[in-house]
Amino acid sequence: MNMGSEMVMVDEIPFPPEVTTTKPLSLLGHGITDIEIHFLQIKFTAIGVYLDAEVVGHLQQWKGKSGKDLAEDDDFFEALISAPVEKLLRVVVIKEIKGSQYGVQLESAVRDRLAADDKYEEEEEAALEQIVEFFQSKYFKKDCIITFHFPASSASVEIAFASEGKEESKIKVENANVVEMIKKWYLGGTRGVSPSTISCLANNLSAKLSK
Repeated sequence: MNMGSEMVMVDEIPFPPEVTTTKPLSLLGHGITDIEIHFLQIKFTAIGVYLDAEVVGHLQQWKGKSGKDLAEDDDFFEALISAPVEKLLRVVVIKEIKGSQYGVQLESAVRDRLAADDKYEEEEEAALEQIVEFFQSKYFKKDCIITFHFPASSASVEIAFASEGKEESKIKVENANVVEMIKKWYLGGTRGVSPSTISCLANNLSAKLSK
């Protein structure tokens, strides 16, 4: 990955403004996941959403809408998710947890969404088990990086985990329904796991659409 010079700081964690996979992808949204416990805000991860700039061409019908309007418009995020462009999510750990906790969280979020759409069958269950197993053995220290790479052409995701001093490990998931719901977990508008990321994406895309 090429690191740009000017890093974007997301809760004190640096994110490159651009990453290059098969082509350069721009950081179009960022935010955090957190939870409030006894009035304390506990931050878990920082998130960067990298998209092929061509995505704007698929969102023209929302031209002229404000970021606030877009953030509340789930149809807009549906269109963003289904746009046939490359996407990459970079998730950096702020608060250390066991990888198994993250895996179970992802599994239940995806399973609930699949069940609601009547798409949770044996193949989906197997794909989710593969993901849970992948994270099971990991320990999420601060600054570990999880990436989800969604190619433009196929309904697959490559999930990678990088921890300092260890070799990066990867898995590829090719169940289209599971892949879609992982996108929805992070990019699903009002039902996304990180409202700050959704709001940032909405504002940045609103600005790009009005150009």
